[in-house]
Amino acid sequence: MYLSLALLLGVTVLYAGYNLLVKVSSGHVPAAATTPILATISLQVAAVTVSAAFALVLVSRGGHVLAISPAAVAWAVAAGLCIGAAEIGYFYVFRGVGGGEPMAANVAIPVVVSGAIVLTLVVSWLVLREPVTWVRLAGAALVVAGVVVLFADSARAAPAA
Repeated sequence: MYLSLALLLGVTVLYAGYNLLVKVSSGHVPAAATTPILATISLQVAAVTVSAAFALVLVSRGGHVLAISPAAVAWAVAAGLCIGAAEIGYFYVFRGVGGGEPMAANVAIPVVVSGAIVLTLVVSWLVLREPVTWVRLAGAALVVAGVVVLFADSARAAPAA
């Protein structure tokens, strides 16, 4: 159990790093660039490199079977399409869309992450038939309330145009 919690904490820290580093990268895209797509491609090349290196370590240790079913491949590809499109969107959100101001990381990231929490709760219940308790629903309601507070504060703190 402690190993699972440590792994969960590590993944959380890495995911936070991913989110924040996309924001930092977006800030370094030159104003003359018409798109931040090369930053997205760089991110994905780095992700493939990490995965390939991990696979090589596993293979070199022996005893690992890397073969997966076609269904697992198809669902993984679908997940990859989702994260790829999300990364492109993130770079645009952090850069500013249509001449708009870039969105602050301390608003955009919590909204995306908390929105994912609520959508995952609903879809996992409706599609995957996972149980949802009143406590989980209350947690989701608190997440939504938190997003409302973030947006209210963001609107209040925004400079007048």
